[in-house]
Amino acid sequence: MEEYAKEKDIPIMQKDGITFLMKYIKSHNIKNILEIGSAIGYSAILMASVSEDVKVTTIERDEVNYMECLKNVKKCNFEDKINVVFQDALEVNLAEGTKFDLIFIDGAKGQYQKFFEKYEHFLSDNGTIVTDNMKFHGYVGKSSSIESKNLRQLVSKIEQYIDYLRHHEGFDTKFYDVGDGVAVSVRKKNEK
Repeated sequence: MEEYAKEKDIPIMQKDGITFLMKYIKSHNIKNILEIGSAIGYSAILMASVSEDVKVTTIERDEVNYMECLKNVKKCNFEDKINVVFQDALEVNLAEGTKFDLIFIDGAKGQYQKFFEKYEHFLSDNGTIVTDNMKFHGYVGKSSSIESKNLRQLVSKIEQYIDYLRHHEGFDTKFYDVGDGVAVSVRKKNEK
């Protein structure tokens, strides 16, 4: 899968980033995961491989990537562990009462805040939202010096999302310098 991703220029999570995520899943006994942005299924398959109990629902809007993801899930015999949804994540309607222990955001970078706002309600009480690409290839923090308008706007949106996470009253977020930068947002306990 790594070779295919490299050959087709499909972004997949960097090795130390996915290793960090797998360790987090294992150490926090996470069972039910929602992934936004399947690509070819690389991270979904690795997350599902952490333990027999882990189930992943992953959403992908690109048809070519979706088909490749299905193929890779089948190749790993994970059809019963990974549910692949072909749709834009902002248009998916999950069943009322659906809850996930972990939500992994790795889809369209410019939509991160919208993904967070849409899906935080489907997070279990002790749940975590993990977001990849917080450094975005070293561009984050340098948006004003980027010449390409499109890239500058994208990086600016990631910077705004980082600020949003830092000030979100319902979550404690820590940023880790692994892979391309990972944010781990843990839901704060409700004090009653």
